[in-house]
Amino acid sequence: MAIPLSSLTSSFASLSFSSNVSSKPPSFSIFLPKSLPRIAAIRSNTPRVVVASSSTAVAAVSGGGVASTADLEGLTLEKYVKSRLPGGFAAQRIIGTGRRKCAIARVVLQEGSGKVIINYRDAKEYLQGNPLWLQYVKTPLLTLGFESNYDIFVKAHGGGLSGQAQAISLGIARALLKVSENHRSALRKEGLLTRDSRVVERKKPGLKKARKAPQFSKR
Repeated sequence: MAIPLSSLTSSFASLSFSSNVSSKPPSFSIFLPKSLPRIAAIRSNTPRVVVASSSTAVAAVSGGGVASTADLEGLTLEKYVKSRLPGGFAAQRIIGTGRRKCAIARVVLQEGSGKVIINYRDAKEYLQGNPLWLQYVKTPLLTLGFESNYDIFVKAHGGGLSGQAQAISLGIARALLKVSENHRSALRKEGLLTRDSRVVERKKPGLKKARKAPQFSKR
């Protein structure tokens, strides 16, 4: 049976193709293994600006390192002490050495407004704000009424802060004697010129400490 050509042409013409076919290539999803991290978002290439607070602000950059405000303050105090003490501690005239336990303190007195600098740091900061230790340092000057007449520069080492504070007190008292011998009676009356020779008693064999024995067990 022969099919006429006109009928075939009309049948092909009746067929319609969708015009919504996308011209974009198909997208393929890549499945990464669980061990590899997945990228959540694309970071922008714009630089970020970090603003630091005044307490943690970066003060200066020198020699490739970053110096904080505390470091700069320490450097400033060190320069200040060196400018006030030309030639170092040993070259000064009014100097006193104090000792307590294992601590040794070299004290220099100079006319000033009452500043106390210990190891290139402020006394209150160095002694951790302890009122008793600060009282040890101020007692010799308060006894004579010179709390605002002299600046005190101290180089201390050895022992703890308590021992160093008492060593500084003895050093200040001895330095005040070089100012005038008339200060001896007032300082001696307060016991500020006496070197406290008490030290920790040595540990004994068989004991826990100098005198503490191990607990007795009957059974």
